[in-house]
Amino acid sequence: MILYITVAVFTALLAGMVDNHAGRRPHAVTRQQLTNRVCLCAIFVILFALSACRLNVGNDYAKYVEFMHLVNCDAYVPTEIGFNLLVKLIYGLSGFENFLLVFAVYSFVTVLLFLLALYEQSDEFSLSFFLFMMLGYYFQTFSTVRYYLALAIALYSMKFVLRRQWGRFVVLILLGATFHKSLLVVIPLYFLASLRWKKWQLALAALFSTTFLFLQDFYLKVVVFLYPTYEDTEYLEGGTSYINILRCAAVLAFAGIVYLMERRGQTAAGSSVNLAADARFWFYLYLNLGALVLYTFCSFLPIISRIGYYLTVSQILFLPMLLARVKEERWRRLFRAGILLAAVLYFAMYLSRAANDGVLVLPYKTFLFHDMVNILSDVN
Repeated sequence: MILYITVAVFTALLAGMVDNHAGRRPHAVTRQQLTNRVCLCAIFVILFALSACRLNVGNDYAKYVEFMHLVNCDAYVPTEIGFNLLVKLIYGLSGFENFLLVFAVYSFVTVLLFLLALYEQSDEFSLSFFLFMMLGYYFQTFSTVRYYLALAIALYSMKFVLRRQWGRFVVLILLGATFHKSLLVVIPLYFLASLRWKKWQLALAALFSTTFLFLQDFYLKVVVFLYPTYEDTEYLEGGTSYINILRCAAVLAFAGIVYLMERRGQTAAGSSVNLAADARFWFYLYLNLGALVLYTFCSFLPIISRIGYYLTVSQILFLPMLLARVKEERWRRLFRAGILLAAVLYFAMYLSRAANDGVLVLPYKTFLFHDMVNILSDVN
């Protein structure tokens, strides 16, 4: 736990020195640009090394090692073609079942995509990165590595949605879906969130949401049709998170407060576009509103949190954007303090259960000092 806290604090301090909106000079590198590069490289190396050097850390680490072994033996596995081909390639080049290198490749790409997304899209990189660490996104990449690679791709793809570059968006999502097919849900969800909904359309959407309360068997059949491996498993038990519901509600409330403050002339006067006309504001708002609906009405669906995370990951971009629009220094400091405090409390709660089943990112072990436990194939 001390290691994770130290890494989180040290990388957050490095992120505090990064200005992702620093001005550029033609044919020259400014001091701030150089600082950005050094700090970003240091952050990447630290996060990548911690993740790549782990051994049997993460809820399904051993299960993934088993999957990789089965892929190498040409046996059936419920993983996507991208994962299987990557395993085949690395195992073939290594000459042995080098699962450590497979995890290292996943760590490299996942951390890189998250950092690129934050640096390119955030209004304040340091705050977005702080939320990325405190809300557990980084440490959860130790588990369900395929899914968190997909989540990083989803976050990175948001810029293409906002730019209306639908071709690039779809191609990137289809590529990511070869590693985790749940990523495909962001194509319709992000498209719907990018629309400017009228009040009557929102009313119809709210009415449609109530069907999840009365047609649960129908929707479960649809899920089993799309994911046949879920049939007769614990994955169909569903479940939701009250913490995620609270997070979505709090973010939406904050967005409403900032929106009303702008209407009263209390937000940043230098903003070129007001919130009512800002596509990013409505996109992030609808993503979080959609997540709130899913967590509230669709708790019976299997692993609803995975779908919800594709929507709530936008919070690490949305909150800095909203904070930047607050004009009065007093209010901005108060809101910032509230966001930081809530994030630290969430991190403390996350670490308190980090050794529990379903998380298992503690204790931290590395291949430098520990040996891998036997997988199912070894036992049999």
